Amino acid sequence: MINDLLTLIDSETIYLIANWGVIPFWLLLIIVPYNGLTNFFVQSVIPTLLLAIGYVYLSYNLYLENNIFDSFELYNGLDGLYSMFANETILLLFWLHFLAISLFAGAWIVRDAKRYLLPRLIIIPSLILTYFTGPVGLLIYWFIRIFFAKKISFND
Repeated sequence: MINDLLTLIDSETIYLIANWGVIPFWLLLIIVPYNGLTNFFVQSVIPTLLLAIGYVYLSYNLYLENNIFDSFELYNGLDGLYSMFANETILLLFWLHFLAISLFAGAWIVRDAKRYLLPRLIIIPSLILTYFTGPVGLLIYWFIRIFFAKKISFND
């Protein structure tokens, strides 16, 4: 039975579940960032754990294919990176990585904004940008925080 279930879980299924699965977490961050429900679900290990399960599953499959070291060309220049991402499993691993890190950054923005008493509406653009572009959203939030909190800190 477990083998039947595992055969149903292919890369496309994991991609769709991960992409659609993070949306409720992001909606909580955007719509009710300071709510206890958001705190419980998004500020906890839950979203990262869910994405990590897919990550571990894909990594294990990559290991079984004996393809881990043959396909890993991250530091061999841009052509190596392009070649590496031609492998569907590795591309999906990095996508799960991006989803997890972006969601972590969004949760940090909400915690930090709460700490500095920033208005909820002010952080919405940076959360949306973090969802789509990661570092750009963080940069925008940092400038917003400097303006509203009147505090510059490079190590928060």
